[in-house]
Order: sequence, then structure tokens, then C-alpha cells
Amino acid sequence: MPEGPEIRRAADKIEAVLKNRTVEKVAFGLKPLKRFSKALTGSKVIALETRGKALLTHFDVGSTIYSHNQLYGIWRVVKRDKLPTTNRQLRLAIHTEEHSALLYSASDISVWNTADIGEHPFLRRIGPDILNSHLTWQVVAERLQSKSFSGRALNSVYLDQAFLAGLGNYLRSEILFVAGINPALKARDLSKGQIGKLARATLAISQRSYALEGVTIPERQYRTLRKAGEPYGKARFFVFGRANRRCRVCDTTITRSTANSRRIYTCPICQPI
Repeated sequence: MPEGPEIRRAADKIEAVLKNRTVEKVAFGLKPLKRFSKALTGSKVIALETRGKALLTHFDVGSTIYSHNQLYGIWRVVKRDKLPTTNRQLRLAIHTEEHSALLYSASDISVWNTADIGEHPFLRRIGPDILNSHLTWQVVAERLQSKSFSGRALNSVYLDQAFLAGLGNYLRSEILFVAGINPALKARDLSKGQIGKLARATLAISQRSYALEGVTIPERQYRTLRKAGEPYGKARFFVFGRANRRCRVCDTTITRSTANSRRIYTCPICQPI
């Protein structure tokens, strides 16, 4: 499933071709939504907002399209009417004079009055967006130590969208590694210094992944690995997807295990229990 950085990058691409442009046609692939096409035609997109893994397309007529990619949804931005060749089902198409923003395979799509979008069941229960420019490490630290999250294993907390919206499986492994925290520990087990380090790493790794298109290691290190012939999928992470390979910090073998029915990767030396 795409995580917060991937959804925000998708929103950036869509916003670049839709924002402040007149919508000539909106087509829905889900039958219950087709009735909204006429009302949105001729309007303008005023903003693309992300809240975790949800994308909100705001129109100047006071309507918002909510969409969540779930496991298989994917956005494509193309020249108007240059539809890509694919077997995927087209669920939403927003056309301007020059471009089309196309959402394939997703089924979690709805249309809301913008004023009421906060009442969407998913949006009501999620925490702050991990890429929100106003989110500070102090707020993250406070949430870690709150009653809702301090008594739970961090491998669970870091998949819970109620903690921070936009976190996901690869970010979980990468953040905990950079912070030097074992995923089985609970926030209440950590020192004040460890809490602060984890909170800072949470923001830094998420922001780096967004800025570097899915890369969580430092940019210079990544470029060195790529020049040495390492493919993108192998060079981009510290530990995620690197089971049985050497830790980039201590040279110990990285291990893979399962937590919350999802794979998780750790270094037994850098992340002691």
C-alpha cells in the first residue's frame, strides 16, 4: 500500500495540472457517484490535500472528492484523452483542456460537501498527517507518551493511523532503525532521550522519503550506492527488504520477522531489546 510520502507526491503531480484550471469533465467509474459529474463539470480545482493515505480534491463549488488508494489504487497524470494501456478499472477521471488525472483500481471514493469532509469516518479517527508542515517532533513525542499509545508495542503504534496518519510498513522499519529502537519495546519503556530521538527520526525519515521519492537513507549515500551499480530497490533503505544483508551501520546481518501480520526488518545490534 502506498504510504504518506507516495500519496503526497501523487497529489503534487495532480495539483500541477489541475489546480486553478477549469474542469471540463469528471467521470466516475462507480455507479453511485455518477450523479456528481454534472455538478463538478465547469468548476475549478482549488487544492489537493493529503491526510495520511487519503487524498482530498477540493473544488471551488464547495465539493470535495475523497479517495483512498487502498492496496491497489494508482493515479496517473496524462495529456488529455491519452489514456494509458492497462487492464485496471478506471474509477475516477478529472479532465481539463490539456490534461487528465486518472485514478485506477481504487474503490474507496466519495463526494462530500467540503465543509463536512472532516466527518468522513476515516478522517475522524486518524492522527496528524506525518508530512504536515506544522507537525513538530515535540508533538510526536507527546503522542508517543500519551495514554493511547505509550503502553503498546511500537511495532503496532507505527502502523496505527490514529497515531500519525501516513505511516506504513517501510517507514516503520526505517524509523525504528534510525532511532535505534527495538520494535517490541513500548514508549513507556524508553528514556526521555530515546523518545526525543524516535520523535525526530519519525519526522526526518518521512520527510526524506517524500523529498527523495521513497529513499530513506542519506542522499549522498544513496547516490554512491547507485553509482556502484546498486539498483533503486536495494539502495533506498537502511533495513527494509534487506533481510540477510549487512547492516549499513554495524555490518551485522539484518533480520526479518513478522509483527501485526506485516513484515518488519531490524538490526539486532543497532536495535537491542
